[in-house]
Amino acid sequence: MSFKPKKIWTIAWKDFRTYFTSPIAYIIIAGFLIIMGWMFFFNLSHFNMQALQYKQMGMGKSMSITEGIIRPLYGNMNVIFLFLVPFITMRLFAEERKQQTIQLLMTSPISIAEMVVGKFFSAFFLVFTMLMLTVVYPIILWIFGNPDYGPILTSYMGTLMLSSCYVAAGVFFSSMTENQIVAGALTFAAGLFFWLINWASQSAGPVFSDILDYMSLIQHYNNFSQGIIDTTDIVFYLSFVFVSLFLSHRVLDSYRWR
Repeated sequence: MSFKPKKIWTIAWKDFRTYFTSPIAYIIIAGFLIIMGWMFFFNLSHFNMQALQYKQMGMGKSMSITEGIIRPLYGNMNVIFLFLVPFITMRLFAEERKQQTIQLLMTSPISIAEMVVGKFFSAFFLVFTMLMLTVVYPIILWIFGNPDYGPILTSYMGTLMLSSCYVAAGVFFSSMTENQIVAGALTFAAGLFFWLINWASQSAGPVFSDILDYMSLIQHYNNFSQGIIDTTDIVFYLSFVFVSLFLSHRVLDSYRWR
């Protein structure tokens, strides 16, 4: 089976531009930036107020910028992506199936693997664009404060990898149905499930608690938020993406033979 990067890029770029031919991308990006801007302003104001209280009480050391602003800001960003990514991915294959244009893709000289990976990257590029627009926040912190570079960079890396899991799950559920609302709802439900799955670890046995903790998407983000890069977390996120895209490939392959 052929697997050509040029074809993947063609599909990804075509679908990426499609987002901006309708109000979808503009509404999602605008909503994302408004919410993130408000959260950054709130966290910054709260941190400044807290620092002032520490100073008035004569305490020499206050909460660091990493703990007071960076960790809660990017932690909340991951929650926002949990809600927004389903709106980005729900149309990828569902729209193709509804308009019957997927039959043209199936008969074109493009392999299913190239199709799936191209669709994945089209949505991933939009998430990456949204994430890069928030670089203004650490720039402001660098200008007026002295934040740690490590946690900021690893928080971006962790958020990007966590969001890629949302996107991969969205590709899978979009390939299963022609109803965009159903695809979006299933993507959100799956993301929320793998986000909260470790809650059950408290009542599970020692073996199952470790398994549930390992399966949690947010559990693997914690190290990134602390400025730590662990290969275990990277392997988990990449494996989650691979399995989701593989399942998408199998769904589309079975659709081809119907």
